[in-house]
Amino acid sequence: MNSLDLNKNSHEIRKLMLESLRPKESHHIGCSFSIVDILTYLYFKELKVDPKNPKSKNRDIFLLSKGHAGLALYATLCQKGFFPQELMKTYDQDGFHMPEHASTMVPGVELSTGSLGHALPVGIGFATSFKNDNKKNRIFVLLSDGELDEGSNWEGFMFAGHHHLDNLTVIIDKNGLQGYAETKKVLDLSPLKKKIESFGWEVKKCDGHDFGSLKTVFKQRQSLNKPRMIIAKTIKGKGVPYFEGRFDSHYKSVDEKTKQEILNKFIKL
Repeated sequence: MNSLDLNKNSHEIRKLMLESLRPKESHHIGCSFSIVDILTYLYFKELKVDPKNPKSKNRDIFLLSKGHAGLALYATLCQKGFFPQELMKTYDQDGFHMPEHASTMVPGVELSTGSLGHALPVGIGFATSFKNDNKKNRIFVLLSDGELDEGSNWEGFMFAGHHHLDNLTVIIDKNGLQGYAETKKVLDLSPLKKKIESFGWEVKKCDGHDFGSLKTVFKQRQSLNKPRMIIAKTIKGKGVPYFEGRFDSHYKSVDEKTKQEILNKFIKL
C-alpha cells in the first residue's frame, strides 16, 4: 500500500470518527485525531493481523495505552474490516458496547484501557512470554506523551531494556498537550530520547503525520537485541481544523449543528 492509499484510509477513518461523535456527549476528540495516521500506518502497512481471523496465534499484538482515544482505534479497526461500519453508530451510546475508552467488547481490541500506564506492562508480559516460547509475534504499544508521567511506564522501560525485549515497539504520541496543560509545563521529561536510550532502548524520532517518515523509522532497525521506541511528533486534533492544536479539544464536546458544519467542511477537503 502506497502513501496515496494510506492517505485515503486516514481520511476515511477521520470521517468515520466525526460521523460517530455523539453530540454534547463525546469527549477526548483532539487526542483521538492525533493518532489516526500512526494507526493507519500500523494497521495497513506494519501489523500482521487478519480481520477474518482476529485471534490468530501468529498475529502481532497492538495495545492502545491512551485508552481515552478509543474512537480512533475503533474507526481504524472498522476501516480494516474487523466489523461492519453499522457498529460505529453505537459509539458512546447508552446500552451498547462501544464506550469512549478502548474496550475488548469491540472486535479487534486486544486490551481494555483507560487508566493510564497499564498497557506497557501488559505488552511487556506478552513480549516476555513470546520470547520465552520462541514465538515471532511482535508487540506494539502506543502511549501519549502526557502518559509518561506514570511511574509504571518507567519501570517497564527499565525491565524491557534489561531483558532485551526486541519484539517490543513503543510509539509515543507526542502532541505536547495533556489533560491539564502543555505536557512540558506539567512535567518536562526532556531529554526523552537520551533517557530512554540510557535504559537500553533503540530510539528514533519521526513526523507522526507523514507516512514517508513513519515508514523510514519502522523499517530502520540498528540494534537487534533492544526494544524500540518511536517518538512521533503529532498535532492534537490533526486533520480537522476545528480541533487542531487546541487544548480544549481534549475534553470539549460538540453539538449537532457544529458536528454537521465540521463534517461538511471536512468532506470538501
